[in-house]
Amino acid sequence: MFGSRRKKTWVGSAGRVLDLIFHNTVRSVRKTHANAFMAIGLNILQTVILVGSFYILFTVLGMRGSAIRGDFILFIMSGIFLYLMHVRTVQAVFSTEGPSSPMMLHAPMTTFVAIASNALAALYTQVLSAILVLYAYHVIIEPIEIHNWKGALGMVCLSWFSGVGVGVMFLGLKPWFPRGASTAQSIYSRASMIASGKMFVANQLPGYMIDWFDWNPLFHIIDQTRGFVFINYFPRHSSLTYPFYVSLALMMIGLMGEFYTRQNASLSWGARR
Repeated sequence: MFGSRRKKTWVGSAGRVLDLIFHNTVRSVRKTHANAFMAIGLNILQTVILVGSFYILFTVLGMRGSAIRGDFILFIMSGIFLYLMHVRTVQAVFSTEGPSSPMMLHAPMTTFVAIASNALAALYTQVLSAILVLYAYHVIIEPIEIHNWKGALGMVCLSWFSGVGVGVMFLGLKPWFPRGASTAQSIYSRASMIASGKMFVANQLPGYMIDWFDWNPLFHIIDQTRGFVFINYFPRHSSLTYPFYVSLALMMIGLMGEFYTRQNASLSWGARR
């Protein structure tokens, strides 16, 4: 009776949603460790270990000659960074709380906010880790030069976007087939270790082997990235538009599945996991 009513505008609503996404993104970053700096530090350590492992592998097997002419470490990092961006984003989006989770009982919270927060947390963590590793290599070991850093940064964003699309698709299946979706997501992440093409140069592959990898959007993204990073490499077997349209289609399918799931949410789903 004596309460005052506030007229809601779309600007105010958008601001509240963005504020909620920001605070939930911080929460997602701190999931790995209570200290946000330690969470990022652990991610940097994992990145450095993976780069070092591939450097030793290429050196022991004598495969350094098959890389692109230029900085060999930069060649390895151009594949590792995008692979980690894609896979970590898929895992982050897939681990989003479902419509029947206790977090969704709070009025402002929605599955869209949870998906956006986890995806942005993965983007923030991976981009910051890549920048710090590149800076440390540039200052301590050897100066690096990226031919077209704007194009390379665009490929990083496309790798993240494709990870969101794949993650949303798996997330839409998760409430209906919990174990099957989890197994499929795990198999996809492990298959991308080879199918992403980060360990070889696409232009040096024979024609019959291209068909084994060009179904994977990440294969196209990594190959195009190396075209932006190295001045003397021109991708001939990959496309810029293919990963974008595939990722967009997967995201639309996943969002439609998530919307249908939200309309039929049941608290009993938690007992099946």
